[in-house]
Amino acid sequence: MTEQRRMGLVGTGYWADIGAHVLQQGKYRATWERLRAAGLPEGAFLEPRAATEEEARLVHTAEYVADLLGGVHTERTCTSELPLTPEIARAAFLTVGGTILAAREALARGRALNLSGGFHHAFAGQAEGFCYLNDLAVAIRVLQREGAVRRAAVIDCDLHQGNGTAAIFRGDPEVFTFSIHQQNIYPVKRKSGLDIGLYDLATDAEYLGHMRRHVPEILDGHRPGLVLYQAGADPYAGDQLGTLKLTKAGLRERDEIVLAECARRGIPVAGTLGGGYAANPEDTVDIHFQTGMAFWEAGFSR
Repeated sequence: MTEQRRMGLVGTGYWADIGAHVLQQGKYRATWERLRAAGLPEGAFLEPRAATEEEARLVHTAEYVADLLGGVHTERTCTSELPLTPEIARAAFLTVGGTILAAREALARGRALNLSGGFHHAFAGQAEGFCYLNDLAVAIRVLQREGAVRRAAVIDCDLHQGNGTAAIFRGDPEVFTFSIHQQNIYPVKRKSGLDIGLYDLATDAEYLGHMRRHVPEILDGHRPGLVLYQAGADPYAGDQLGTLKLTKAGLRERDEIVLAECARRGIPVAGTLGGGYAANPEDTVDIHFQTGMAFWEAGFSR
């Protein structure tokens, strides 16, 4: 294995007991196992450290971070649809650390993927949905603070709009947010730099048409030094939380469009897996696995 092939693929530490839930916690370990079985070497997988309180506070308010770490149910934490336990808080901070690591690896090597992440509904001062910490936003702020990157873009291809990310970066000219999502479902929408709200039953053809048009426009117009790519599996036709009709092949092509357009311009890209709630959990893992393989196989030149 050469250094150019090393990627920030993170292993098994993201699991936390959330009880019976539509959020398929086993998918992180299962995706890692599929990638290992596909022949990716052990050295391709990096273990992150948990994000620090200081790093989290680059995006989130001190009061909210204290509530989260203390396991305190307040108006800031009770808006989550997950329990709040020390184990779940630990996993949230570790996930943020994974996205920070993926962003650093992307800057060094061209692309990297966190085998979790994409908790894009978390706001600066409160939880929302299944999201306690917005790892995408924290990773960008950490890299900006370090002077590693100035301009960044979020390309969010989850089923659900990244409303927390949109709100956090609203009015910030250095960070462009793009979200392509199903319009008539959760959450209450916030204004991104560019939103594509798709209506029910949208297919590969419509979705990929938007991707081919808008991804190059964003990269050429904003000229980011880093892209954070939210590669949600939930636009899939078999997902329980939406009614878009994308196929696995369509989602693979979506990944390839983002990676190829970034590579063509020499823009590093750090990925997160995002949502995925297929009625058959194996379908979720299939989609996350093919995202991992797309990152592994992608070319890059600066």
